[in-house]
Parts: sequence; C-alpha cells; structure tokens
Amino acid sequence: MDKGYVQVFCGNGDGKSSAAFGKGLIAASEGKSVIIVQFLKEQIGSETQFFQRLEPEIKLFRFEKSSTCFNELSIEDKKEEITNIRNGLNYVKKVLTTGECDLLILDEVLGLVDGGIIDVSELVPILEARWEEVSILLTGIVLPEEIKKYVDYISNIDTI
Repeated sequence: MDKGYVQVFCGNGDGKSSAAFGKGLIAASEGKSVIIVQFLKEQIGSETQFFQRLEPEIKLFRFEKSSTCFNELSIEDKKEEITNIRNGLNYVKKVLTTGECDLLILDEVLGLVDGGIIDVSELVPILEARWEEVSILLTGIVLPEEIKKYVDYISNIDTI
C-alpha cells in the first residue's frame, strides 16, 4: 500500500471542497475507496444524488438532519445538530481505526473548531487514529495551529 498523508484545504477563497472532492474522484479512478463526511453544509439534493451514483467507490455521509445550513438554525436546532455532528465524528473515528477507506475527506471539519462546536483537542485524536496507509483531507477556512504538526500538505485557497 502507498503511504497516506494529511492535506488541508483552507483559506477565505471558494473551491476548498471542490479541490478535496476532485482529489476524491482521482483516488476513486485509481481504484481506491473514498469516504466523504460533510459538516455544516446545506443539504443539496442534486449533490447527494450525484454522489449516490458514484457508490461504492465514493460514499458521502452527512450526519446533520436539517436541510438548512447550520449557521441559519435556531439555538435549539443547533443543539440537536451538535449531537448529530458528534455522531459523525464518532463514525469518522471508527472508519479510521478499522481502515475502512483509502481516502477520508472531512469537508468543513475545520469549521467545527472555528465555530466553537468542538475543541481542537477533539480533532487531534481523529488525526492520531489514522492508519499509515489512509489519507485524510480536511477543509475549512481556518487551520488551527495545533493541527499543523499532523499535516503533510497545506493548500491555502484565497480570493484575489
């Protein structure tokens, strides 16, 4: 097996998720299994239907139940979604400890830290649980300093 890596797509520009998904398509075309876990995003039916057509090579999971973007939810609904997000993070740990995929994309996971939904110390065990052969892609605007030592590649995407 190839040695895995951790890559971050961060910054204020658009295209971080698109870049990560593109790497997922390339990995799948090489015969690798890809799991995408998406956080904090509005559920888009056409996107979900497209990824369903890519199964079993690429699987998309979204643990939040609301179809509305997290930031637009009421405080009560946010509390419920935080429970769902934590379930998603537990799933991510399971995937990493069992080596279920070759590439794991955690879309907008850095936004969980930046938004105060989880502490950066909760993200570290996820990165430490990674099998050496598994690659992880993280997306979000802000990359916490504490995470940098776990990262092999940082792609900063900014709008000019």
